[in-house]
Amino acid sequence: MSSDIQQRFLSLGLTLPPAPAPAGVYKPAVTVGRLLYVSGHGPLLPDGTLIEGRVGRDLDADAGKLAARQVGLTILSTLLANLDGLHRIHRVVKVLGMVNCTEDFTRHPFVINGCSELFAAIWGDDLGIGVRSAVGMGSLPGNIPVEIEAIFELA
Repeated sequence: MSSDIQQRFLSLGLTLPPAPAPAGVYKPAVTVGRLLYVSGHGPLLPDGTLIEGRVGRDLDADAGKLAARQVGLTILSTLLANLDGLHRIHRVVKVLGMVNCTEDFTRHPFVINGCSELFAAIWGDDLGIGVRSAVGMGSLPGNIPVEIEAIFELA
């Protein structure tokens, strides 16, 4: 890692989960030119289990935001498993966040901020914040509360 990225990463005292294995017929990450596309990830905990529940019913917005942060940590694990360090990431290009929520829940952007704020803390406001979509879903695999996919530009 470059010293700035490494210092920011270490200063956060993060505990990363294991990089998840694909749960279907797909790759966790694919590089095309200078773009790294990361498949949808769920909130994997360090013990290998997933956070479960529907936001607005089983989890409140704050718990959903923590789940989105955990998805961000899971994405970091995949990045480290596929690259020789986070210094290889120049910037966050796009984040697509999907929230498994009740029909009346409308705070999708607040929930996905859990991941976006983590990326901003690591890469800074200029390079750690890209374009983003935050949408509600009627369900997600395994009843996870949040699934996030991302695109990164490589250095």
